[in-house]
Amino acid sequence: MQKVIEQIQANLQIIYRKAVDADALLASYQQQGKGQYVAIFAEDAPFTTRAKTFEPYVAETCELLDELSAMQEGYSDKEALTKKLQTIVKQIESLMTTLHSFKQSLKAD
Repeated sequence: MQKVIEQIQANLQIIYRKAVDADALLASYQQQGKGQYVAIFAEDAPFTTRAKTFEPYVAETCELLDELSAMQEGYSDKEALTKKLQTIVKQIESLMTTLHSFKQSLKAD
């Protein structure tokens, strides 16, 4: 499980860097009066966070990873571990996909 956690951490570092860049662009667009939206992800996304920038979503995923790390150290309920891991993977997938789509949409401009 430790190798899985390390790989997730590596992915989150990449996502974080992309999120910082994307958030800077979003802030610029919002200052120009563009990008009038309530949240980046829809309510059915695998996040409890609702924000206009990416960083709070990355933070939520990092918090879940911290919880997973703490859980696996004590080898608590395997079903709970699996569920938390699945949520983290879904969040990473959503972040990567959305950040990629955002970058692609900027190229189209």
